[in-house]
Amino acid sequence: MRFVRLWFTDVLGQLKSFAINANDLPAAFEHGVSFDGSSITGYSATEEAEMVALPDPSTFAVLPWRPEEQAVARVFCDVLTPEGRPYEGDPRYILRRAVDRAQSLGFTVEVGPELEYYLLRSVQNPEPLDAGGYFDLTTLDAGSDVRRETVLALERLGVEVAATHHEGGPSQHEIDLRSGEVLAIADNCMTARITIKEYALKYGWHATFMPKPRAGDNGSGMHTNLVLLKEGENALFDGSDRYQLSPAAKGFIAGQLHHARELCLVFAQWVNSYKRLVPGYEAPLYAAWSRRNRSALVRVPVRERSRSEVGIELRGPDPACNPYLAFAVIIHAGLEGIERGYPLPEPMEENLYDLSPQERRKLGIDRLPGSLGEAVEVASDSELLLRALGEHALERLLALKRQEWEEFRAQVTDWELARYLPVI
Repeated sequence: MRFVRLWFTDVLGQLKSFAINANDLPAAFEHGVSFDGSSITGYSATEEAEMVALPDPSTFAVLPWRPEEQAVARVFCDVLTPEGRPYEGDPRYILRRAVDRAQSLGFTVEVGPELEYYLLRSVQNPEPLDAGGYFDLTTLDAGSDVRRETVLALERLGVEVAATHHEGGPSQHEIDLRSGEVLAIADNCMTARITIKEYALKYGWHATFMPKPRAGDNGSGMHTNLVLLKEGENALFDGSDRYQLSPAAKGFIAGQLHHARELCLVFAQWVNSYKRLVPGYEAPLYAAWSRRNRSALVRVPVRERSRSEVGIELRGPDPACNPYLAFAVIIHAGLEGIERGYPLPEPMEENLYDLSPQERRKLGIDRLPGSLGEAVEVASDSELLLRALGEHALERLLALKRQEWEEFRAQVTDWELARYLPVI
């Protein structure tokens, strides 16, 4: 081992890294390593210029895409202030606080995310590599070999993969991470995203987690399967209930629906995220839950189940979100529902895309924000996000997203030129 890369994320979930000599790792575990935070997105250029990265030894792993000779490892870090206190803007710390809240109520949270992405020829030539469709097992799936190599690499990094397959769009793929404790799985999401990109690059291709890289094709989501455990048992299950859902499960789902519009800024944090949240592509647009209906925000799959098999599928997050913040707000919203006794409405098994606005209003079903600008304004009034993220992180996230939205609004797109220039 020659070098060790210290990994952490900014408020937007972009992976950051700097390397130290392997010989310096013992000292880093004990004291941390100082770095300049003034240029990190979401950090302040003045009072947060001097920060400390404290490696988490449980996350140490060798990078399989680097040479075996003079090898390189990575380790995730918690970000501290120079005084040794947790940095309020560190996404890992924000998720730890959510975990602590769940534990104070006796719950352990486990999640299993499903990451969808596209393999494209290059950034300059963003064409798909195949014409394959959902679950295709033919020569149309040009990504079979790179998916295989990616899974083997993830296993060497300690990331367990439950399943992989071709998704519905041309050259679209999915890797499902095996569920586990929520902080470790957030780390695994970051590891999976960089590993997928590295192995695509090895083939000369470009992997993108952009939520909607191609108009007319499926968008990419990060459906998140969640289980609450209490004393080692699945706390979501109640065999006497008509839906096999415990009061905790019903409160948790109700919390997601009640706060859905507020959470969108975290689940769908980019301008492009809202190109995914449109009718016709099985993306959730409405705050409803279902057992069969994939147009709903929350799904509890229907089948004969034992206690261990009952789980909640959250369909809102996309794979370009910050997984630490996404899992944190999911936990906080669900716990609000449990603690405050939010009532759970009946499941919606109809196709929500087919309901008129008047029908949805009558049923009390909210529509998710239709743009990043709307999501910013909803989030700016959210007491839940303020508690979940803290004032420090929320203010920075809102400022960055307002800036992004204003920059986008000032653009003149090819669609506008083609539609209006000839006739106006």
